[in-house]
Amino acid sequence: MKSKYVSTLFIIFFAVLVLAVPFSVMAANPSELQQQIEQVRREREVLLEEQKKLQAELEVVNKEAQTLGGAVKSLDATRKKLVADISITQSKITSTNLTIRSLENTVTEKEQQIVIHRKAIARTLLALSDYDSQPLILSLLASAQLSDIWGDRSRLEGLSARLEEEVNDLRETRKILNQEKEQKEKVIEEQVSLRGQLSGQKSVVEENQKAKQVLLTETKNKEAEYQKMLAENIARQKESEEDLYRLETELRITLDPSLFPDPRHSVLSWPLDKVYITQRFGKTNSGLYSSNFHNGLDFRASMGTPVKAALSGIVEGTDNTDNQRGCYSYGRWILIRHDNGLTSIYAHLSASLVKKGQRVETGQIIAYSGGTPGSNGAGYSTGPHLHMGLFATQGVEIRQFTTSKGCKQVFLPIASGRDAYLDPLAYLPNF
Repeated sequence: MKSKYVSTLFIIFFAVLVLAVPFSVMAANPSELQQQIEQVRREREVLLEEQKKLQAELEVVNKEAQTLGGAVKSLDATRKKLVADISITQSKITSTNLTIRSLENTVTEKEQQIVIHRKAIARTLLALSDYDSQPLILSLLASAQLSDIWGDRSRLEGLSARLEEEVNDLRETRKILNQEKEQKEKVIEEQVSLRGQLSGQKSVVEENQKAKQVLLTETKNKEAEYQKMLAENIARQKESEEDLYRLETELRITLDPSLFPDPRHSVLSWPLDKVYITQRFGKTNSGLYSSNFHNGLDFRASMGTPVKAALSGIVEGTDNTDNQRGCYSYGRWILIRHDNGLTSIYAHLSASLVKKGQRVETGQIIAYSGGTPGSNGAGYSTGPHLHMGLFATQGVEIRQFTTSKGCKQVFLPIASGRDAYLDPLAYLPNF
């Protein structure tokens, strides 16, 4: 019986040994790391307060009348806000670096504990094997007194209990080690995401500077020229919308309602942290649309505002109609096909962080808003904002806009009939 018990413990030991393969990392001082993490956190709080002030100033500026001076002032205020955003993102990257180092310390500590547990188990197993190497009858014959036998039995039970305790401690340490490794992987993923956001924010700053140069050059720093630019943008918007409406009328199909969900609030999440709707879906008398129909939602959003995926899905496509000279449409856009039969579009973006075929999750930052006249990706926009549209997936596809007057070479999402457009507000949280 004793031999079978010890053999079983040997099997447990070797199983644990296989699972506990350590790796070595350069350990840093845990106390110093915590101090650095805390210092970075305090510095970021100061940056966040400054960011709030800049955002408030920017919102005031953006509410001013559409004048050349106001547009330049808005671009300058936007640049200051973007620089603050970049500082905060860099601070977060620093925090993730320190957190990774701290986790590496913990991993190293747990691996060292595993080595200690394994050595203790080995010593205990050797002691147990000494008892197992001699038959019980020989132990009885070699003992002068019966009490010696019972004393050996007591020590054997003590060794067995200690072995069981060490094995349990080893398992628990290994469990914690795996958890720390998983956490480290998540922090690394977060850092990769932050670096992508930082790259996007820097590109928005570049676009902001270019937009200011374009604005001052094309208007010759004259108010009349600026108002002429806005009027031309509105005319281009109507022209583009006419082209799209004509084509969609020709492509009309019958939708199968069973292939997408009925309208219900909170099927989608808001694409912005702060929501202010400037133009709703459906019929409108704003004079901006030749068909008096707006095919999505417009949100107030300063240039460089993070745009989030309204629902998990696959990026069906992303492009920029501004790359085709004479094409005034969505500008930079992203189309996401969701798993429930819905497809969403985000347009007039100053930067995109995703690629075609990429899987995105609800709330993931996919882009930065744009719409500032003169900036690349703004399309026919007359001011900073985000356009979000929603389709029944079966009724939309990315295709070349060959029937357009100015976008013949451009590929963009085209709905197969007006019915393919859905009201985003019917699927977003209660407003």
